[in-house]
Amino acid sequence: MITVHHLNNSRSQRVLWLLEELGLPYQVVRYQRDARTMLAPPELKAVHPLGKSPVIVDGDCTVAESGAIVEYLMDHYDQGRLRPPGRTPEKRRWTYFLHYAEGSMMPPLLMKLIFDRVETAPAPFFVKPIARGIAQKVKGNYILPQIRQHLDYLEGELGRHEWFAGDAFSAADIQMSFPLEAAASRGGLDAAAYPKLAAFLERIHARPAYQRALEQGGPYELLR
Repeated sequence: MITVHHLNNSRSQRVLWLLEELGLPYQVVRYQRDARTMLAPPELKAVHPLGKSPVIVDGDCTVAESGAIVEYLMDHYDQGRLRPPGRTPEKRRWTYFLHYAEGSMMPPLLMKLIFDRVETAPAPFFVKPIARGIAQKVKGNYILPQIRQHLDYLEGELGRHEWFAGDAFSAADIQMSFPLEAAASRGGLDAAAYPKLAAFLERIHARPAYQRALEQGGPYELLR
């Protein structure tokens, strides 16, 4: 049986969702973030040296990184349901968005989270205005325009197809869920400006497998 080492409010939620979509049996080992630092607990380093989640263990095979986990599960268990066939436009889009989610979309969202914390972190009174000013300038001049550029691009892509790899739901949509949920939570994705992206989130949240994964993973605050 596959074991998912699951960290709350993390990318591992979409691994649970993928396993539910595939109908595979699995067990969940839960870990909680440190309430002060929001970092993963040190116990995860016993599973993988980086101490991060998601990580799955399947027999004697340990796989980390959500994109690598998706590819592993597709190679071993998919049977053509959630990955388009090779050498098709849909397969090229599938591969692109599988890597785009973490390689392109997540970095500016992570930077915004970090600079939001810099802006609001406790500091001596004579330092705080300087830190706040730097954070606001970096966000205004670079981070927020980058996020808007990505959201504009993705809104256009969903104007061409209902799903990211084409007209059929696939594991690429599962991989894209986390950055889009992060953008809806803290990155400016709202239904008025990005109706197709908002509709995408509504569609995935309504899927029974998504709901079952939430029951397995516990509270998921990115949905706020």
